[in-house]
Amino acid sequence: MRIAEIFHSRQGEGLLTGQPSAFVRTSGCNLRCWFCDTPYTSWEPEGEDLSLDDILARVDSYGAAHVVLTGGEPMLFAELVPLADELRRRGLHITIETAGTLDLPVACDLMSISPKLAGSGPDAVRHAVWHRRHERTRESLEVVRRLLERYLYQLKFVIDAPTDAQEVERYLQRLGVEVDRQRVLLMPQGTDQAELAAKGVWLEALCAELGVRFCPRRHIEWYGLVRGT
Repeated sequence: MRIAEIFHSRQGEGLLTGQPSAFVRTSGCNLRCWFCDTPYTSWEPEGEDLSLDDILARVDSYGAAHVVLTGGEPMLFAELVPLADELRRRGLHITIETAGTLDLPVACDLMSISPKLAGSGPDAVRHAVWHRRHERTRESLEVVRRLLERYLYQLKFVIDAPTDAQEVERYLQRLGVEVDRQRVLLMPQGTDQAELAAKGVWLEALCAELGVRFCPRRHIEWYGLVRGT
């Protein structure tokens, strides 16, 4: 299983914000969002192939009660299934962060699904091949429906402009299943505090209007855009 990094930090996004956790970040992604803040797991994937025992030993060393399996896209790896099984055997709370395009029968306590909106793709001229592939595969309503049915979830959307929030509303309608709106989170796109704060002003107001949750990116506020956080 190719791993970009394993570290201990605080969860910076979503319903478990602030929770001390061990993070296992896989390397490799089937999408190419223009705003990706971990390009070392997508555009230029880095990392090393680690065995299940190696990964578990690193996680065990932190003594954390919560573990986050993230990427990249962790659902690309069949090894995620035995890894999650072993983490469950250890009694750890498991969060899996995924774009919701792939599905594996994994043990999971919180499925953090981040569907990619229409404006997420890379430039159609400079990255023509990836643009086409991204647009073809960025959305799988059926996969998301299955994940919502099987797991406790949060639906987390990256919002770059107010029109993105309206697209989220249409997306929820197209899903065609009942979704707990207190588990729908809208998060400002950005990688520095000033940009996040500026977008947060209008996005927080939009969230209140739409009856969903505003999701700040606390790890950026706490540490900046650095690896291992």
